Amino acid sequence: MYQVIGKCPVCGDELTVSRLHCRNCDTALEGHFNLGKFYRLTPEQLHFVETFIKCEGKITRVEEELGISYPTVRNRLNDVIRALGYEVPAQATASAERRKAILEQVQAGEIAPEDAVELLKGAER
Repeated sequence: MYQVIGKCPVCGDELTVSRLHCRNCDTALEGHFNLGKFYRLTPEQLHFVETFIKCEGKITRVEEELGISYPTVRNRLNDVIRALGYEVPAQATASAERRKAILEQVQAGEIAPEDAVELLKGAER
């Protein structure tokens, strides 16, 4: 069977289901049915959500499972939150941006890793 898609491949608008069919008794319903919020997600976002749930929401486990950094996990989570139609608190966005900037400073050799650890602890608050 094919997976149901939630966005129109032509214009990108949200799709609706117009017919439901029972394979067992051959009953059919016609109308306009909503697919739900999770069909708004891209395949990549849906994979992230499945992994996040499998890891019981523990970001460190998501990092390990997907081989990505903490800021990347937070950014992907924020993207999913927005895709589902919710707002990401400004504090969470600012905090994620601050962590990213600190890590970029370490990578550029501008600050020592030990100093970054202390700064990152402060960025989480």
